[in-house]
This record gives sequence, C-alpha cells and structure tokens, in this order.
Amino acid sequence: MAHGTRTRGGRTTAQTLFLSDLHLGFRHARVRELNEFLAGVEAECIVLVGDIVDALSLAQRPFWTAAHTQVLRTLLARQRSGVRLVYIPGNHDASLAMLAQMLQGQFEVHREWVHRTARGERLLVMHGDQLDTAMPCPRWLSRLGDAVHGVIVMLNHRINNLRRRLGRPYWPLTEALKLGIGASLRYIEQFEQLAAEYARVRGYDGVVCGHIHRPNLTRLGGTLYANTGDWVESCSALIECEGGELQLLRWPYAAQGALRNSPRLVADAA
Repeated sequence: MAHGTRTRGGRTTAQTLFLSDLHLGFRHARVRELNEFLAGVEAECIVLVGDIVDALSLAQRPFWTAAHTQVLRTLLARQRSGVRLVYIPGNHDASLAMLAQMLQGQFEVHREWVHRTARGERLLVMHGDQLDTAMPCPRWLSRLGDAVHGVIVMLNHRINNLRRRLGRPYWPLTEALKLGIGASLRYIEQFEQLAAEYARVRGYDGVVCGHIHRPNLTRLGGTLYANTGDWVESCSALIECEGGELQLLRWPYAAQGALRNSPRLVADAA
C-alpha cells in the first residue's frame, strides 16, 4: 500500500485520480497494464488529462482491441456508480472534443480546469499542448525526433511484451533512453519550467499536466509541477490522497514518493 492511501477490499482508494496519455487506439499503448491498474484503484473523482483516445493514430492506422474497449467501459462504469469524471482533451484527441461536448450529461469537458486539493491548493489542470508554440523546433529535427522516438517505443513495447510473458514487471525502457539523450532531457526540463510559469502567472499554486510522457512531481520556483506520465512509456498516474497529499504511482503498483510541503524533488525511480 502506498503511504497516505487507504485500502478497501484490496483496492487502493484516493480522493482524485489523474490519468493522461492513454492513447487508446495506438498499437503500442500498454492497455493490459492499464486495465490491471484501474482494477486496483478507486477514486471519488477521475480526471482524464488529455490524449485518452488517439484519434491521430486511428486515422493513420486503425487499431483497437477488446482491452482498449475495456478501459472505456471501466471509466464509464465508474461514472455511473457516482464517480465524478472530468475530461480535458489533448492534441491527439482534440478532434473528439465536439463528441465529448455532446456527452456533457455523462461527464464534464473542459479545455483547462481548476482542481482544489483537500488542503486548499488551487491547481491548474491542462494537457500541456498549449505550450507547444512556446517551444519552437526546426521541422527537420522534429521529424527526426519523431522517427527515433517511434523506433524506441516499438522496441519498448516488444521487450515488455516478452517480459510480461516471462512474468517480469514492466520496465520503462523508453523513458530511460529519453532521459539519457541531452536534447530530449533539455526539452523536458524546458517544458516543465514553462508549465510551472504558465500556472504561476495565472495565480495558481501549481499545475497538473501530461503531454510529454514524463512523470514528475516537484516544485519549481515555489510552484507545484505534477505530470501524470502516460500509458505508452512510463505506465504511471497521479493521485491525491485523503489529506490532499499528491503521489505518483507506477505500474506495477507502487508509490514513487509524495510531495508535501518540501520543495525537494520527489523520488521517481523507474
């Protein structure tokens, strides 16, 4: 059990569960791990922080399995049982925003949303693609990066499929490789600083986002920065515990530390 969480019937319970970048419809999404994770966690509110369904991938190369459907069924079943479900479209599922608006009666849809923790902190929740224009990148470099990233993600997927068959835990290979590349690490750090500043100048205590597939929980210049990670590379999520404490969770289910009132970086070992 993670520190600061409660258990009920073998499940971990929390005030709020933040999930992003599930990329349902993408053939390398880790949906089996995601379904196992969802089966073991309960929350009074679930916030979907963008790129839930990968409409861009589906348009290029349709792919969908029963496991992808099960994720959506689980989320909608939670909503029907009384869980508050908030949906914030990202860049990969922005084309579904109109459909989402039509389903307003089933769940809430916002481009940006403000979450107040049990401790009274006001956190701006957004996907993070709003910052793309502030991080210009030459077209050739962007295409090269996408190609390299695609190969790494495919390798990660195959290796972890093999590890799963052998009964070994999930290993975030893609994340480890990205953090070992200077240009990639600089991009991540720049995004984190911009996201914290975006929230700070608007008067919020912190920001919760996704988009860059790098889970993190820290304070930058006094502003809380929380990134949920994803379910393609890191298999991670963010939760708010009963007392308002935030924690990053990784699959196989384990807490990666909590951010209380300390400005230090939260442990986030893979």
